[in-house]
Amino acid sequence: MPVIHTVEQLEDRLSEPTPGLLDSLRQAPGDIIVLGVGGKMGPTLARMARRALDQLGRRDRVFGVARFSAPGLPVQLQQHGVEPVACDLLDRDAVRQLPDAPNIIFMAGQKFGTSQGPELTWAMNALVPSHVADRYRQSKIVAFSTGCVYPLVPVSSGGSREADDLGPPGDYANSCVGRERVFTFYSNRNGTPVALVRLNYAIDLRYGVLLDVALKVWRGEPVDVTMGHANVIWQRDANAHALQCLGHAASPPFILNVTGTETISIREVAAQFGKLLDRPVRITGQEAPTAWLNNAAKAHQLFGPPSVGVGQLIEWTADWVRRGGAMLGKPTHFEVRDGKF
Repeated sequence: MPVIHTVEQLEDRLSEPTPGLLDSLRQAPGDIIVLGVGGKMGPTLARMARRALDQLGRRDRVFGVARFSAPGLPVQLQQHGVEPVACDLLDRDAVRQLPDAPNIIFMAGQKFGTSQGPELTWAMNALVPSHVADRYRQSKIVAFSTGCVYPLVPVSSGGSREADDLGPPGDYANSCVGRERVFTFYSNRNGTPVALVRLNYAIDLRYGVLLDVALKVWRGEPVDVTMGHANVIWQRDANAHALQCLGHAASPPFILNVTGTETISIREVAAQFGKLLDRPVRITGQEAPTAWLNNAAKAHQLFGPPSVGVGQLIEWTADWVRRGGAMLGKPTHFEVRDGKF
């Protein structure tokens, strides 16, 4: 596939609807609201939804809801046909005033800073879902979760499956279990169709596990391989799979792991970046026998495999780093094993 040279090209690729998404949205009529659109994935997911509806010839609206602490985002969304709506989701009364819509994508949450202020993380990840599930009890809700709701599992296991028991370390991951439990409670009580998307880790060339490793190699910093393995997925595929889950939302909730087909070795990925970036690789630590890993076979059966493989993502990331491409400055901290973010 061609190299991605600019942010505009990148966001165009990340928001391009897949054929499977177009088929799925034919079965999900009506407006779409993206709650928490201001996060890393929100803008391209909302734009993908708008592009898909346009290709289907539908006039349904796409709303993007956030506090909009980044001042340029509302204009950016408007330029792509997404209607921005400012709202603090912690304010239950404000949530009640949001537009009606039959299709809700819930992306709000907090991860980093949890160790310093766990109470805000719990409020964002467990209280806000209560506001949303109560407000949109008549809608379909696709709620983003995380693969971190599972415990660390042996690398040889092939990753956690949807029916496995939850039991993660740390406030962040446990608050994400809380998010799932709250949506499940409201789904069971009100019959609200819900889908819980357990994602790890989306790759956008401006951030992600691969960028974290590439930057350490590029800068001559040691790569810690204690968390020696991970799953990743191209963000376009993650966006499409989440939107496609609108067609699978159910009561009790439909649960789906979303990630790639491969378990990557951080040591091997670092070695590949060393070759592509012509840099020596410094390794620290020794691979632990366990990691946060998901088995996404169910998603691949439903939606097909990701459109871009890990090898291509590594090449794109190396090129992006070498040319000094724009970055979000938000490390994933995928190497954290104690759940303290």
